[in-house]
Amino acid sequence: MSEGKDRPSRGRRARRPSGDDREQAILTSFEKLLEQRALPEISIDDIARGAGISRPTFYFYFPSKDAVLLSLLDRMVEQARAERDAALASAAGDPARGWRAAIETYYRIFRAHRAVSVAAADARVTNPEVRALWSQVMTGLVEETAAAIEAERARGAARCGAPARDLAVALNWMNERVLHAGFADHAPMIDEARVVDVLLEIWLATIYGGQVPR
Repeated sequence: MSEGKDRPSRGRRARRPSGDDREQAILTSFEKLLEQRALPEISIDDIARGAGISRPTFYFYFPSKDAVLLSLLDRMVEQARAERDAALASAAGDPARGWRAAIETYYRIFRAHRAVSVAAADARVTNPEVRALWSQVMTGLVEETAAAIEAERARGAARCGAPARDLAVALNWMNERVLHAGFADHAPMIDEARVVDVLLEIWLATIYGGQVPR
């Protein structure tokens, strides 16, 4: 074997990180830190060190650590929406399966990013941007749920009762609080193996009042 094949070419430069690489490194570093400590205990220097960048470079991409949290939360929401829409499409004609898919998708993705979920819930108390983003997310879920309930009532499948939007508000905030309790280990809480089944049972009983017709 020739000597030239034993080592990389001297003329080839190492790949330099792109802006997208650095931004992703910041997001990854921050999420890893959230898995180890609370948000107030994390500094910009901690995040930059974990991302392998300088403090000034961090500020080129994000104005604050709360902005990093917002970016992570926004990505989680977008992923959940996309996967939920795909799951609902595959469950067309089977309402119970569709409702399960909607609940399970958000549970799975937010559980996979448990530390971000808990930090975002805590930050809503003090950060108006995080609070506004989560309010927007919940409002979207409520409107979509209310429209689905109205559609089920229109076809004679769901029972009439309280306004659909009121039910949607109660059901979605129930999900949010129950899932948060599990993510944050706040007792009492429902075992993770059963939480989707329990939530689904409540949703179906509330919307249909009994057996779910196809």
